[in-house]
Amino acid sequence: MRAAALAGGWLLAAAIVWLSLTPSPPRLDLESGDKLGHFLGYAGLMFWFGFLYRAARARIGYALLWIAMGVALEFAQAAGGYRSFELADMAANTLGVLAGALAAFILPRAARARERETP
Repeated sequence: MRAAALAGGWLLAAAIVWLSLTPSPPRLDLESGDKLGHFLGYAGLMFWFGFLYRAARARIGYALLWIAMGVALEFAQAAGGYRSFELADMAANTLGVLAGALAAFILPRAARARERETP
């Protein structure tokens, strides 16, 4: 089961890479939909790996990995010539990683606390 969960996480990472480098990515029909997509994608990715790896050292490592990936993909977009380099995308990616890490830290603890309260 864990192997399947890990594979799912790496598929999500691969999807983010593809979406970041494809010439015509799908668009969210919202104001700042692009930034929302960046935020949600990276938050989901970090939450997934943060849930799978409980050790602080592993979580920090994955957080740094995903932030670096987001920065590298922005530079790759600039080098490709058909996508634009945006600092705001890097910020949305980083904020998403931080939000996903926070959720992976808080949600399991809240669930355990709720279980202890239930008679």
